[in-house]
Amino acid sequence: MSDTHDTKILTVAGKGGVGKTSISSAMVRILTEEYPDARILAIDADPAIGLTTALGVEPTDTLDGIRKKIVNSVEDGHPKEAIEMLNEARYRIFDTMVEENKFSFLAIGRPEAAGCYCKVNAYLKEVISLLTNDFDYVVIDGEAGIEQINRRVMEKVTHLFLITDPSRKGCKVVDTIKQVADELVMYDKCGVIVNRVKEESIPYVKVESAEILTYIPDDKTHADNDIMGVSVFDLPEDSPVMKGTREALHKMDLI
Repeated sequence: MSDTHDTKILTVAGKGGVGKTSISSAMVRILTEEYPDARILAIDADPAIGLTTALGVEPTDTLDGIRKKIVNSVEDGHPKEAIEMLNEARYRIFDTMVEENKFSFLAIGRPEAAGCYCKVNAYLKEVISLLTNDFDYVVIDGEAGIEQINRRVMEKVTHLFLITDPSRKGCKVVDTIKQVADELVMYDKCGVIVNRVKEESIPYVKVESAEILTYIPDDKTHADNDIMGVSVFDLPEDSPVMKGTREALHKMDLI
């Protein structure tokens, strides 16, 4: 797919509450362990901003913060300043990033106004295309549902991970996202992770649109860590979310 230097762009999508953020953070950790010299970027594209806690990072600014500064300059009658800010957007984005020892982190932020995220989503799309050449792996924790796929925010990804729980609703959302992605997204590989599943429920999981890569049992340790604000880097290596995510990455030829 990619016209970049073989940057791997991993996007995680699914309905709300199925554990996308847990799995996204586990992916970041596993990639940093497997490829210690690689340039890895984690993007929290979910306005709920959960990936910050899961990865143990504290951003001081967000993409929406940058966008607002540009918009405010125009509204305040300083179009020249706004144009300069747009020209500097690349550098401003790098200033917004949190640089950890093993990865970089960028948050989309939460617009103050309720409702549509289309402006910041459009900016996010530009940011993704702008930054791909600077990293070897980009992991995007997408917002719940189909909006970012529908608006082609994730227009070019290499690996699309669809996350569901065993519920019929979660499986239907995954199938819908896959149908839309087939029309609007250029991806190389796609697979499903079924999270928080009891073994006896597995035969009843109905996903028709893509291969199921792995089934991840309920992970009590991770749930407790999440409540206490402990990062994924403190999870035991053999915890269900780590083992399941590793299996999914392996099946998608990423490790």
